[in-house]
Order: sequence, then structure tokens, then C-alpha cells
Amino acid sequence: MAFTANELDKINYEMNTFILKRRPPENVRNQVDLSYKVEKQSIVIFEIRKMFQQEGMVDIPIAKATFIMKENKWKIYWQRADLKWHLYEPKKEVKTVKAFLKVVDEDEYCCFW
Repeated sequence: MAFTANELDKINYEMNTFILKRRPPENVRNQVDLSYKVEKQSIVIFEIRKMFQQEGMVDIPIAKATFIMKENKWKIYWQRADLKWHLYEPKKEVKTVKAFLKVVDEDEYCCFW
């Protein structure tokens, strides 16, 4: 089930606040930038980088949170070298988007940044 309009507004507010704080300076955003997307019940934070030796940009996933409705929790994931999402061991779940962003920002195990 997708998020309601009210839930999406809250998610977008928290995410936009976080992204604005973490984005690189304007003069390098044509080379590297930071963004997010909401996909079904998940939020994915990703880096946008210029492709090496090719034209165009590529999205590189950084962190993901998936909302588990029946548990009313967000599960936190990071993408390993195998390109699969794995639960983030120091903090596998949180109650809010704001708490998810705090975990990503602190990055205790240096998995996201």
C-alpha cells in the first residue's frame, strides 16, 4: 500500500531538510549531487554522479528505509559490494523518518558515506 498524501508530505519535508543539509556546494553539483526517491513503502537516498568516460549521470544508492506497516517501524538498509540491500547492523529499525535520517547522518559503521 502506498503512502497517503499527508504521509508523503511529512516524508518529503523531512527528506528535503536532510538533503539540503548534506548536498555538496552548488559549483560541484553538475559532477556530484544528492537526492532521494520514494518507491512504494521505501525511501532511497542516492548520490548522483557524472559517469566515468561516458556522457550522462548515474544514481548510486546510499541508504534505504522500508516502512513495515504492521510493525509501524522503518527498517534500515545499506547496499554492500554485492549490490544487495542488507540490514544496517548498528540500528536495524526505527520509528520515524527523522530517526532514520539521524542514523544515516551519524553512520556509526561508515556504511553510507
